[in-house]
Amino acid sequence: MWQWVKNLWVSSCPRISPIRDVDSSPVTLRSNRPRTLPLSYRLLDGLDTLPPVVFLHGLFSNKNIFQAEAEALALETGRKVLTVDARNHGESPHSPDCSYEAMSADLQVLLSKLGLTPCVLIGHSMGGKTAMMLALQKPELVDRLVSVDISPLVAKDMPNIFKIIPAMKSANIPGNLSHSQVSKIFDEHLKPFVKDSSIRQYLFNSLVQTNGQYVWKVNAENLWQQKEQFLDKLQIQGVYPGPTLFLTNHNSPFVPSSHYPKIKLLFPEARFQTIPDAGHIIHIKKPQEFMDSILNFLS
Repeated sequence: MWQWVKNLWVSSCPRISPIRDVDSSPVTLRSNRPRTLPLSYRLLDGLDTLPPVVFLHGLFSNKNIFQAEAEALALETGRKVLTVDARNHGESPHSPDCSYEAMSADLQVLLSKLGLTPCVLIGHSMGGKTAMMLALQKPELVDRLVSVDISPLVAKDMPNIFKIIPAMKSANIPGNLSHSQVSKIFDEHLKPFVKDSSIRQYLFNSLVQTNGQYVWKVNAENLWQQKEQFLDKLQIQGVYPGPTLFLTNHNSPFVPSSHYPKIKLLFPEARFQTIPDAGHIIHIKKPQEFMDSILNFLS
């Protein structure tokens, strides 16, 4: 059923308009906390009796990357499902503060305004670290936690994902082409720099048509300047005692098995599941296995 929904969504493009946070001014949680920004989001309605699900995208992406999964999950479980653009990504505002603490603070304000706590947080890569930060800061806001191919620690051989910024910024694609033409041109442009086709597909998600040309909707300059923050371990003390799933690729450089004991100290109920040949973008390369894992964890 979920694969049918995904195919329908891909062929017809998203039909659900973003429901934006109407307050356009930054909000401060407390004087010693980061200034928060109003995030762009989509909310699919569902039952109030079940904890809602919140998808958090990875670095260089946006909320659309999880839209097919969100629609399928809402259909199959009846839950409310939220997809969100992180600051400096998609349609959310930009800020020089790219810290995980700031992104967690943004999300806390949004969840509170929408009345979506406690919720199930599902975060990929950067989104996974944001989800872990929030769960460690405010465990009462999180019913369950899923981290997709990312650890709260630093992997020594983690790939340098920031090397793709020059390649993305150099893409020059006219806006008068069809979706399939743009996809083909973009894929050919990135091939010399990004060998994994699933990662190229992931990056294509952030191209948008603006003023007659396709542009990359990511604040690359700020992200580049603070790139060390994205690769560093989470700078927080705390424990999240709720059910936690670390969903990883087999032999993932982002979540090496050497991290497992320290992860269990932060997330004592953590369990680890690997999906063979899934790459870092598990939800693109192995979509059915990804959804099966999420549904099993929720049940």
